[in-house]
Amino acid sequence: MAIDAKRASGLTAGVMAVLALLFSVEGGYVNHPNDPGGETNHGVTKAVAREAGYSGPMRDLPQERAAQILADRYIMGPGFGPLIEISQPVAIEAIDAGVNTGPAQPSRWFQLALNSLNRGGRDYADIAVDGKVGAGTIAAYRQLQRARGTAEACRLTVKLLDAQQAVYYLTLTRQDGKFEDFMPGWIINRVGNVNLAECR
Repeated sequence: MAIDAKRASGLTAGVMAVLALLFSVEGGYVNHPNDPGGETNHGVTKAVAREAGYSGPMRDLPQERAAQILADRYIMGPGFGPLIEISQPVAIEAIDAGVNTGPAQPSRWFQLALNSLNRGGRDYADIAVDGKVGAGTIAAYRQLQRARGTAEACRLTVKLLDAQQAVYYLTLTRQDGKFEDFMPGWIINRVGNVNLAECR
């Protein structure tokens, strides 16, 4: 689904590309009775839309407004903007996971992955696992790229993000059986959804 670039103002080409992929997965309006997020349109829940200042019916949420909300909350908010320019596949994996699980989860998963790949600190120092992707986290990923090469750093990170996301879903379904309604879709659409061949 194309985004009207004139109306989704201020978004870079890289962010627009990520949003287009998100919209291809999220689709339009849904309101599943077992989804605690309730009414959702273009990947934006009603609570998130209201927090962002949208007060209209969720069925009528414009895609361009959703694009700005998603960019603010799940890309720029957690600090993934710079990652799009460094490794778009890793950024897509983290941002997509954030839309589905909340922005703090994949930020921590990314930091945990980086700490687990530094060979006991020989390649670079551990970073804080605080859910805030700042300059230190981005610098650690760049050091991983230097140590392993850009393609392998990307593949390793995406795989570790996927692994943590799958465990998160298993934990949810074990804690509350109503989430089992969503497990097939999560595994089909949200785990392994980034083509590792895009890691270059």
